[in-house]
Amino acid sequence: MRDVLHRIHRVARLSVAGVFLYHGLVPKILWLSPTELAMIEAQGLGQYAPQIAMAGGVAEILLGLLIALPLRSNLPLLAAGVALVGLLLDVAWFSPGLLTDAFNPVTVNLATLALVWIAWVSKEIQKSPE
Repeated sequence: MRDVLHRIHRVARLSVAGVFLYHGLVPKILWLSPTELAMIEAQGLGQYAPQIAMAGGVAEILLGLLIALPLRSNLPLLAAGVALVGLLLDVAWFSPGLLTDAFNPVTVNLATLALVWIAWVSKEIQKSPE
């Protein structure tokens, strides 16, 4: 049972890491997305939007790498969960029109939050005595 839980934990954790690595690298660093810029501009920070997007991308990549590492700590997962909720609230407040787009932060963030929960719970169950 512990082996199955360990595999579930690793798959969920690597999936969360993949989301952060992709979203940090592709739409923020490699190909700066107009949507990313618009979200930053909606907060009144348009003058610095490219730099803020780049910094956000670097932060997401670092978090993704921390999550991907086989650490004993769940702190990177906690940080991911807080970031996902915070970023979703940010979009809802500053760019609510994005919530109805075909590929929107509601579906991505909620699915990724579910993976965070699966990774967290599978790790906690492994710790408990049999």
